[in-house]
Amino acid sequence: MEVVRNFPDSELLADIRDRHKLDKAVRVLYQSYFDSLSWYVLNNSGNIQDAEDIFQEVIVLFIDLVQKNKFREESTIKTFLYALNRHAWLNELKKRGRTLAREEKYENEKDQTTADMSRLMVEREEKAAILKLVSDLGENCKKILLLFYYENLSMKEITEQTDYENEQVVRNKKYKCLKALEKMINENPPLKITLKNMLHGS
Repeated sequence: MEVVRNFPDSELLADIRDRHKLDKAVRVLYQSYFDSLSWYVLNNSGNIQDAEDIFQEVIVLFIDLVQKNKFREESTIKTFLYALNRHAWLNELKKRGRTLAREEKYENEKDQTTADMSRLMVEREEKAAILKLVSDLGENCKKILLLFYYENLSMKEITEQTDYENEQVVRNKKYKCLKALEKMINENPPLKITLKNMLHGS
């Protein structure tokens, strides 16, 4: 692999704006900044997969900003990427904290199926597959699950956006929806194996 050293910011920015040189620019970004940016995630409660995911998000955002001429070059690329990386990881930790607190408060006594599905629902790369299954459950289940897992709304907020009487009714409905989703998965062996492997990091 080509090792990139002392690649000028001006040249890197020009390559990002040139679609014919974008692949080269991406390689330079990874080789130049991944190790240092991932160190921040690894030393703040993250693992290597977290570091890779956050770095990818940061690079995609940075490239978009540069191509739309929204990067004003008031700082170096290194400083700017560090700031994006820190902001993205702190937001991810905050989101995980909310999800964990919610599950501990409302679902402490539920079975392992609920816990597994909760982790499943926050996997960004599996959104499309899960959304299709959720849609098959019907509009009520779809609305509750999307508001809870994707929009991070509380039971009180979901109750206000639906026709259910109170938070307990919404919690019970969500649990029934998850059980129905589990049943659908169990009836589709290939999908069950795929999701099981994903849940256990296989």
